[in-house]
Amino acid sequence: MLKKYLLSPLFAAALMAFPVVLPGKAGSVYATELHRIVEDASFFERYTNSAQDLILKGLELIGIDYRMGGTNPDVGLDCSGLVQVVFKEAIGMLLPRTAREQSQVGAVIGRQELKAGDLVFFNTMRRAFSHVGIYLGDNRFLHAPRSGAEVRIEDMRQSYWINRYNGARRLLAREEQQSIVR
Repeated sequence: MLKKYLLSPLFAAALMAFPVVLPGKAGSVYATELHRIVEDASFFERYTNSAQDLILKGLELIGIDYRMGGTNPDVGLDCSGLVQVVFKEAIGMLLPRTAREQSQVGAVIGRQELKAGDLVFFNTMRRAFSHVGIYLGDNRFLHAPRSGAEVRIEDMRQSYWINRYNGARRLLAREEQQSIVR
């Protein structure tokens, strides 16, 4: 069995700085299929401080298997376990265990206010706030989707996610988040 590996921070940064387009794979980025998630090479320059650390740590975990209740990248992660690991390892922030509990932390923000590092919540199990991911910018978020899948990036503009969106929370101070350089 081929053991999954974590992307090195340098490789993760290179992925962000030098986007690659693969035809026929709209909406998702898998460890084995890189999908263009940015429009220019200055994407990396848009992130500063804690938001940058969160994004890079999250990108390292792309390709990790989903595991219900999982909180260890070596064994597998569920959605809230992924969020816990990223926030703890990137910036030392300890978060509650479940998506529902995480939805009660931080400041409520509107969809139009989303910035890199915000938590986005969805109703994927016929109950509000049953799924969580980390917003990356450009309508993309990182998450651990379901059994049989891997940690990956999705486009929030897909109808599946639009119809299940529950809201967002901001955990980082404004100065720690995305600063668009244009």
